[in-house]
Amino acid sequence: MKELSNIPMATTTQNPVFTCIGRSFGAPCEPATREEWEALRNEEWLRQTCERIEKGEEGLKQRLSVWTPHCAGFANNHRSIADAQKPLSRLMLDFDQKGHTDEIVAKLEAESELLKIRGLEVLFIEESVRRGTHVLVSVPEGMTAEEVQQIMQQLTGFEPDKAVKDVSRCIYMVPADHTRFVSDKMFMADTTPTVQETGAANRPAASEATRNEASELAEENPSESETPCFKGIPYSLIINEWWQLNGGVPQEGERNVKLHQLAVNLRAICDNRKEVLMQVMPRFGLSEAELHSIVDSACKEEPKGISKLMKQVVDSLSEGAGADEWGDEEEANALTINVRNLPIGLKESLSGVPESMHLPVLCGIMPLAAAYADQVEVDYCDGARQRLGLMTIVTGEQASGKSVVKHVVDVWKRQFDEEDSLARQKEDEWKEQKKCRKANEKAPEDPHVLIRQVPITVSCSTLLKRMKNACGRTLFSFGEELDTLRKTNGAGSWSSKYDIYRLGFDNGEWGQDYNSDQAESGVVKVAYNWTMLGTNGSLNKCFAGENVENGLSSRILIASMPDSSFQKMPKYGKRSAEDEAQIQEAVNRLRNASGVLDTPRLRKTMERWVEEKRIEAVKDIDHVKDTYRKRAAVIGFRCGVIFMLLAGKETKTCLDFAVMMADYCLRQQMRTFGSKLKEQLKSNAQTPCKRTGKNTSVFEQLPPVFSREELQALKNDCSDSGNRNVIMRWKADGWIERIDRDHFRKTSHCPIVPSSH
Repeated sequence: MKELSNIPMATTTQNPVFTCIGRSFGAPCEPATREEWEALRNEEWLRQTCERIEKGEEGLKQRLSVWTPHCAGFANNHRSIADAQKPLSRLMLDFDQKGHTDEIVAKLEAESELLKIRGLEVLFIEESVRRGTHVLVSVPEGMTAEEVQQIMQQLTGFEPDKAVKDVSRCIYMVPADHTRFVSDKMFMADTTPTVQETGAANRPAASEATRNEASELAEENPSESETPCFKGIPYSLIINEWWQLNGGVPQEGERNVKLHQLAVNLRAICDNRKEVLMQVMPRFGLSEAELHSIVDSACKEEPKGISKLMKQVVDSLSEGAGADEWGDEEEANALTINVRNLPIGLKESLSGVPESMHLPVLCGIMPLAAAYADQVEVDYCDGARQRLGLMTIVTGEQASGKSVVKHVVDVWKRQFDEEDSLARQKEDEWKEQKKCRKANEKAPEDPHVLIRQVPITVSCSTLLKRMKNACGRTLFSFGEELDTLRKTNGAGSWSSKYDIYRLGFDNGEWGQDYNSDQAESGVVKVAYNWTMLGTNGSLNKCFAGENVENGLSSRILIASMPDSSFQKMPKYGKRSAEDEAQIQEAVNRLRNASGVLDTPRLRKTMERWVEEKRIEAVKDIDHVKDTYRKRAAVIGFRCGVIFMLLAGKETKTCLDFAVMMADYCLRQQMRTFGSKLKEQLKSNAQTPCKRTGKNTSVFEQLPPVFSREELQALKNDCSDSGNRNVIMRWKADGWIERIDRDHFRKTSHCPIVPSSH
């Protein structure tokens, strides 16, 4: 075996040999070449992010790119065992013990001959972001992952993470200077599936039916390979930190005693649930029966809540992880769109648009796309029938590039422009005839033309007239400057149409009644979508005072342009004539759609999403999240319907898109309006409660048996009645049971919400 240290990295390869995924969940899951892999590892943002993580900002880890060393490609852009198309005959060993990479390298160099005898070959070694060690080895046919892990533990003296073995598992990307060794063979794709998993073998591309079945099963039963967390911190990190503070990992003769002590302390942050403990506890060679006995023994002891030492462990891992109360703008904009998976119209809308602006552009065109599909109705997951009412505000400081949204909207609204131009011409002719008629001549009959686009500053009277003439068709407005609307005096002001906007989301009734012939009277169903651009300052002025609490803020999709402070000028590409033709074809598809659309999978997906957010909110007593989650789900659902209409079917990608939009909408609403809403709830004498911190759950911090006083101590900013309501909700959901008037016990029914965001 060659010496492992300082082997230069080659610069050429032709075949994609693994999958790289961008900075955040939702990013492309695409095969990557060696050049792409090396380029990503040399990016400055990656180096800086890893340095911040090392200094304690653990929460930043979720922003790192990842790659899948066990597989070269996945079908349907879906990283799962079922969709693995190019599994590789290799296994990544993940050693969590910090600071031993050089020692592991030296041991593998010394045992190179033994590695050959066993049929293993080292392909790659790197130091992980937290100074653990990753070792990638090629594996001979017939050898199981467990056998490889056992051999590597014997050779290195360190236990690898046993969970890292299936083809869909990914590794966080680290800078190039973390590399200790890389072989040219790592970039030679051998897709023979040889490493067998426990419970599910690596397999080549499955049939479409098999993939769909696996996707549905994954939706019903989240993968056991997902990393379980407490307050956003993986239990594996907590356990590693525990060993650091308790004399290291168990040695010969002390294994059972130390594992029992660990289980006793872990159960307080596992809600005293044996199944969670069995999932997160390290094995150290124990059988399931032996570990079960240790866990049973630990859970028989009287619960005492979180010990001081365990609290110290959790607190040390939480330091520096958070942003502000509901997340910062950078995190809110961390989603990445895989353009190739978008349907006709949406894909071409992003042509020439910088990647960091993809999401604001998509949000900006959603209300217009929904306005074109105004002949469609759809049943929501609560059974109510809806139309596609949407409103978007794209925020960004001056010169932040908001005009990129306008350019795309201009292409999308061409059909409205052409039709409205003819209608306005007829209306102008009628006005001219009316003005020029003689005193004794009968006034010409009002043509009652259909004009779908109205200026954002339209008066309420004219807006009512346009809605009456539209006979239920959806109107659309685009405003380049939100501040213009806010400053407009008289009937075109923001405040006078505030209620109209709110009613438009739910197709509610609005009208006015005047005796004068000069003013429009009547009652209509409001069908009115719009997109506006504006600065953060103008947005804050529009939602000042009690405007946040009375309902419009939760009905608006807020999108943020990327921060352009001190950034180089962005580079825009040109949209081709073919791209624009595809957008017009997308418009035709939306306009031709009609009737009640059936979306069983989309309904089921959004119902599950909104329930997950309810559980998060009630565990954390977060009234802001509870307020905004419901309509964020509706907005995500309606975006998913648009995707489905353009794609022609209800695909897994469509479901992912709807969830992504709901997630983005919720985070943006909470970040933008959360603090104001909390203050308004306080002033209204409702149950004001503030979050205890990012990724923090009040419910999880309470011991298995707790008192009213302990809850009050955690939520001392809540009123007594507020905490009584919380206890009533937890009891109604079956999460707790009453012991006596002031004491309660957690049950085994509280769901564990995966920390996926």
